[in-house]
Amino acid sequence: HVQLVESGGGSVQAGGSLRLSCAASGYTASIPCMAWFRQAPGKEREGVAAVDSDGATSYADSVKGRFTISQDNVQNTLYLQMNSLKAEDTAMYYCASGLRLPTRCRYDYWGQGTQVTVS
Repeated sequence: HVQLVESGGGSVQAGGSLRLSCAASGYTASIPCMAWFRQAPGKEREGVAAVDSDGATSYADSVKGRFTISQDNVQNTLYLQMNSLKAEDTAMYYCASGLRLPTRCRYDYWGQGTQVTVS
């Protein structure tokens, strides 16, 4: 079965950087869609960045120019490089994977999350 395991979270000062990783197992072919989501206390979960099997990426406006999503298709690992971190980036970050539908991705699998705290 599919498992996603995130790592790389932590505490950092504003302006600093972190790199999140998500190791995916249980896939026998390339993963159609992968993404990072985050949820801050008292707020709804929001999409941060996504990438599909063609390499197309998308970002939330709030992180454009600061975050970069990438993937290693051989290792089935997803990354999120986060630079110029702000206090408002503080949240639990989740990795997700799933199917590509005609107009969107459907995320069926989720990791446990990794906490990012920016002070």
